[in-house]
Amino acid sequence: MDIVEEMVGTSSAMGAVFDLIRKVATTDMPVLLTGETGTGKELTAQAIHVRSLRKCGPFIPINCGAIPETLLESELFGYERGAFTGAVNQKKGKLEAAAGGTLLLDEVGDLLPALQVKLLRFLQDGTFERVGGQETIRVDARVIAATNVDLKAAIVQNKFREDLYYRLGVLHIHLPPLRERGEDTLLMAMVFLRRAATAAGKHVSSYTLEAVDAMRAYSWPGNVRELSNRVRRAVVMAEGTEITPQELDLAKEDYPAADSLHSLRAAQRRIEVELLVRAISLHHGNLTRVARDLEVSRSTLYRKLHAYGLEKLIPSNTSSSVIAKAKRASAVRPVVL
Repeated sequence: MDIVEEMVGTSSAMGAVFDLIRKVATTDMPVLLTGETGTGKELTAQAIHVRSLRKCGPFIPINCGAIPETLLESELFGYERGAFTGAVNQKKGKLEAAAGGTLLLDEVGDLLPALQVKLLRFLQDGTFERVGGQETIRVDARVIAATNVDLKAAIVQNKFREDLYYRLGVLHIHLPPLRERGEDTLLMAMVFLRRAATAAGKHVSSYTLEAVDAMRAYSWPGNVRELSNRVRRAVVMAEGTEITPQELDLAKEDYPAADSLHSLRAAQRRIEVELLVRAISLHHGNLTRVARDLEVSRSTLYRKLHAYGLEKLIPSNTSSSVIAKAKRASAVRPVVL
């Protein structure tokens, strides 16, 4: 599957993110991705890479927070033979491995001050030395950095260099938390369900209405990653063809009231998308029954699915000519359910 297709969302918040991805992919400048844990920063970095002129080059991620401080410099910049005990051979680091492509520095806020200086130099002139080496290495690699911490606060606390922040943040994309993405939660839940059911070889195709209500109301502190993990677990635990709140491990005390509506248009959009997703889940993807239940024609249903970017929910056996007609019709006029 194309990595861009992995990104699911029709909310206005994600629409802005997709627009920024398209724009920054055409440049070679550093990008800073911010957002809570689980919001999809690495996936966003991959989407930028595959849309860029470097798409044929490597995409090399390194998690700065998951590697011991004593090893991070050699992992990132490489080392020369004899640089330290156990360095019996020269080794290239992640930065050299990313030559011609993209390097993702995940959790960049965890870099020690000395490594921040070394990274700043690379961003300025594209050069560095391996650990224990004297030779200056020049590498052509784009840097994308990601963090879930407030780097501006880290600057005030003297934990992060201000000049490095401005070098990394030439282009900035903030990934919104799932609780701010409205209708995206149910859409992603359906997509994750199909993937998980296929992988597990189980005939689980929808959610109960109680499960839909639970997902809609839950605040999702772990964001997209938590949603994906809960759905995968639920598929394994499922007794029937529908996922229940219990199988999602969502007790009533877990979900506080949903956020308030911001405008009439936003409210209408959210309600329509939720109605569509719930009906498709209830009728196991049978769009004839969905249309009958919502009291709209099939052509109107297809137009709404296309208008809200819900084509992923259309069963694979649906006639391509019918879908094509719906797309042409949706370009002519909007239809309100």
